[in-house]
Amino acid sequence: MERDVRSHLELTVTEPADLVLAIAVARQYAPARETFTATLDGAPVTATEFTDHSGTRFHRLKAQPGALVIDYTAHLSGLGDASPGEEYDLFVSSLPSRYVESDVLAPTAAAEFTGIAPGADLLAAVSSWVGTQLTYVPGSSGPTDGAVQTLLGRQGVCRDYAHLTAALLRAEGVPARVAAVYAPGLDPMEFHAVAEAWIEGAWRVVDATALAPRQSLVRIATGRDAADTAFLTVLSGRADLDALEVTAVVDDLVYDDVTQLVELR
Repeated sequence: MERDVRSHLELTVTEPADLVLAIAVARQYAPARETFTATLDGAPVTATEFTDHSGTRFHRLKAQPGALVIDYTAHLSGLGDASPGEEYDLFVSSLPSRYVESDVLAPTAAAEFTGIAPGADLLAAVSSWVGTQLTYVPGSSGPTDGAVQTLLGRQGVCRDYAHLTAALLRAEGVPARVAAVYAPGLDPMEFHAVAEAWIEGAWRVVDATALAPRQSLVRIATGRDAADTAFLTVLSGRADLDALEVTAVVDDLVYDDVTQLVELR
């Protein structure tokens, strides 16, 4: 499998800003080619890279007021390593979190999925239920909306689908987390978010939006919810995002059989 991903960000920095980006492919991959560049009013800006325990690669940079442009590209040949099921990750992925209020939604999960044992059948049931309960509406949710608000509003975007899916799975005793990904085949093309559930000894992708084949997704960031997987975080100062372009292509865009268990590789 040959995959190419690219992201292009244009920002206007109006106050000296400290920014962190999560746009590089995760540590589980070994890109054949990769570039990361940042310029401020045309002059190079140095970024420092650091990685968290899950393999998310962050780039941190500081910028004075001006026009900040950031570009990232990577070419991946073959699959990445499987994501391990470390004890800490399984524990944290079983708890309620900022946007995944599994404790609040426990009665809903119990009512809808009683009698379905944790496993592939539960995964399919939750994904199907979320997909039928929500309507995908760009711009319908706010940055602070969690799974509960999503269910009440009955609409959202990919991160909202992922949050609600993870919440219901956690409520049923299945460790679940959120991953930000590049998604070949996605239309319109953007950064994408999916859920992952620990089923049968591996992290299985769950995408209730069904907007892109799971087999060709490329992991960027992994965490409890959107608080851990945002592509851009402004720690201090002010920087406004003016333009964002994302590209993700694969040499063979496969048909996604939703009955299959798929790992994010």
